[in-house]
Amino acid sequence: MALRDIGGRRPTIGDDVYVDESALLIGDVVLHGRASVWPCALLRADDDTVEVGEGSAVMDMAFLEAPKGKPVKVGRDCLVSHGARLHGCVVEDGVLIGIGAIVLDRAVIGKGSIVAAGSVVPPGREIPPGSVVAGTPAVVTRQTNSADVDLVAAELDAVRAKARRYSGA
Repeated sequence: MALRDIGGRRPTIGDDVYVDESALLIGDVVLHGRASVWPCALLRADDDTVEVGEGSAVMDMAFLEAPKGKPVKVGRDCLVSHGARLHGCVVEDGVLIGIGAIVLDRAVIGKGSIVAAGSVVPPGREIPPGSVVAGTPAVVTRQTNSADVDLVAAELDAVRAKARRYSGA
């Protein structure tokens, strides 16, 4: 893992966190306990804070950037999938951001929601809790159900098990 201090801003890593050796954390990145950051992910917080909540995973090649005045906040137990892009936005607890999805400045993804793979959530869009959104621009297609919640929990469990295996624990 590469940690880069810039302008006095330095990454902070909590307990039982896995960060792949090829991941890059720049500036004011905060990883809470049991979070994981996977190969080639880039979390850039040179102008504002990028915070990844407890138990959340940022998968391979994801990019999280916090421009000045627009922090990125990922809540607890979230899965930010491969190649996703989060730019100056808020992702509340228990959210799945699909592969290649993009969430832009000041957008808010409500608790327990799912952003479908390849979707684009435009700047300032507020997604209500428990929503499934898809498309470009992303629109609510339905409400999440118990199968969705179980799927996200199972995916996070698998990622956590893999993090333990990768870290040698």
